[in-house]
Amino acid sequence: MRPRFGAALGVALCGTALGAGAAEAPVIEEIVVSATASIAATQRTVGSATALGADVVSLVRANHPQELLARVPGTWITRGSGQEHLTAIRSGVLTGAGACGEFLLLENGIPIRPAGFCNVNNLFELNTEQAAAVEVVRGPASALFGGNALHGVVNVVTAAQGGGSAASLEAGPYGYRQARLGAGGDRWRFDALSTGSEGYRDDTGYGQHKATAGVAGAFAGWEAATTVAATLLNQETGGYVRGHDAYRSSLRRTNPNPEAYRDAWSARGSSVLRRQMAGRELALVPYWRRSAMVFRQHFLPGTPLERNAQTSGGVLARLTQDGERRWQAGVLAEWLRASLAERQRGPTVGSAFLVATRPPGTHYDYLVQGSTLAAFFDFAAPVNDALEWVASGRVERTRYRYDNRHLDGNSRDDGTPCGFGGCLYTRPADRADGYRNFAGRLGFNLAAGGNTRFYAVAGQGFRPPQTTELYRLQRGQTVAALQSETVQSVEAGARGSAGRFDYRFALYADRTRNLIFRDANGFNVSDGATRSRGAELDLRWATAAHAVEIVASYAAHRYAFTRTVGRGEQIADGNAVDTAPRWLASARWRWRQGRADSEFEVARVGAHYINAANTARYRGHTLAHWRGAWQATPRIRLFARLLNLFDAAYAERADFAFGSYRYFPGQPRRAYLGIEARLRSE
Repeated sequence: MRPRFGAALGVALCGTALGAGAAEAPVIEEIVVSATASIAATQRTVGSATALGADVVSLVRANHPQELLARVPGTWITRGSGQEHLTAIRSGVLTGAGACGEFLLLENGIPIRPAGFCNVNNLFELNTEQAAAVEVVRGPASALFGGNALHGVVNVVTAAQGGGSAASLEAGPYGYRQARLGAGGDRWRFDALSTGSEGYRDDTGYGQHKATAGVAGAFAGWEAATTVAATLLNQETGGYVRGHDAYRSSLRRTNPNPEAYRDAWSARGSSVLRRQMAGRELALVPYWRRSAMVFRQHFLPGTPLERNAQTSGGVLARLTQDGERRWQAGVLAEWLRASLAERQRGPTVGSAFLVATRPPGTHYDYLVQGSTLAAFFDFAAPVNDALEWVASGRVERTRYRYDNRHLDGNSRDDGTPCGFGGCLYTRPADRADGYRNFAGRLGFNLAAGGNTRFYAVAGQGFRPPQTTELYRLQRGQTVAALQSETVQSVEAGARGSAGRFDYRFALYADRTRNLIFRDANGFNVSDGATRSRGAELDLRWATAAHAVEIVASYAAHRYAFTRTVGRGEQIADGNAVDTAPRWLASARWRWRQGRADSEFEVARVGAHYINAANTARYRGHTLAHWRGAWQATPRIRLFARLLNLFDAAYAERADFAFGSYRYFPGQPRRAYLGIEARLRSE
């Protein structure tokens, strides 16, 4: 399928309250992301978080979210084909049907997907390219944000109103081109972009279009801010190249799956209504979401086509009091209606076993209706002038009602049995499932003199099983009796400044329980466990003209159980979690003088095992990049990027499966040039 390069989607209405102050956030800022806004709270946050402000977003001009989020300690977004990706935040890179449930993605503090129906590639549904800020909270945060905030949270803050009007054009290798438009007035803002590329590898082009906009106003004593966002992606997808170190050979530009593609769109709307009441603020936040996707599952025998869609919405009510003793409490109600169908057109090519167990026809066709109800609180109070206690809690109930719209059981499309003991898929009978979860957080902040603060926090996160883990079963499993996955965590750290230096340091220990995975029988089970220990460092030195930043993390993620899992891999207690580098690090030198702005960056991904049995490794890689801009006139800005300066051969992601090495090869050295014209000042 050929990608379509056209006008960006949508109209959007977004409010000042959602993004106020975010555009000027420092590169290294501790934050609290509330349910309706981003609130800079550098001196009051307990835990680890980073805000990347609008100036950083503008300088990086990331082709992919990976390039931007490499600046966050303990965070690794591995790039797949085109705009596809997998996420790791204080974890290994997680795969599988429910891996996306380990991380919560927000837009202006509101989840972009409902509980139970995430997408592992969900970052392409966010307009990170034109954000006022991109914020990452590391570690379990379910007490503050709800289910799926298991290992971390990514929040994209849309641009506030105003900002003037500007348009830009950019071009690069492999047919890359991008157009952007931004415009804002006293009570409104609109941003849109359209991107296209023919792809570095054969048959891997894409077209991607995004838009956000908004309006804010007041009526009857309420401040109102409304946001709408929309995205569209049409992508030809590339599969793994196979063979040891294939990413270093001529295979790096090939695509063994030219038939693969992914088409996806999303739309979201929300309103924030605020009112002051006796020194407290009441916020009401209704929201709505819709998304749909169709893609060729080139990684499965028979390459079936999947179609999925969801419509969801909800309302949040929150009461907040600021001051010495500050607190917030609220409730949330959300509903979901989602569908998934998988169909295979032609016969499977391969062994007699695969031909018999993967016949053409409908494999799955089901509908899920669901709901989530939650109540939460967050409280902070001083003990004395130096010490402050923080406590948070959340109770959440999630329910699914599943309706199988095809034949129950393990059979062909016409009801006849498959050979070799049955089909490689099973359709459970209609059923209902429910999950009740609790998350808590307890910690303190201690002012140690000067600008230094120490903190410690203990907490628990959770995620309910995703609907695909419960109802998309294999090999005769009729019921997946899964429990909610949980993480218990303790963390301690320090942050502060000394002269021209800013510093952040954290130590943490996590333990994941009820880890959901596919066992050797092909059954979805939830009796795995992992344990993690890590340290994160964020240092910054700055003058008026220069800034040097070093970001590094060291982590040991290990399995805490023994089991033979899918593909026949043997996990042993103490094995390193696969695709979990011990070291992730980057360093940057930024120089600003007059009308010129320049940055050099070096990023390192450490060596790591690429299978659960720890028998295969990837050596890691180091990349260097340069970015720069020049304000040619008051209205014209020229910018350029040179990525992979030293033309390193590397793998964006490495894996070992089915007895062979396989890779998503990284791109060689490449240059991008662009021009931005300011059409109207604020």
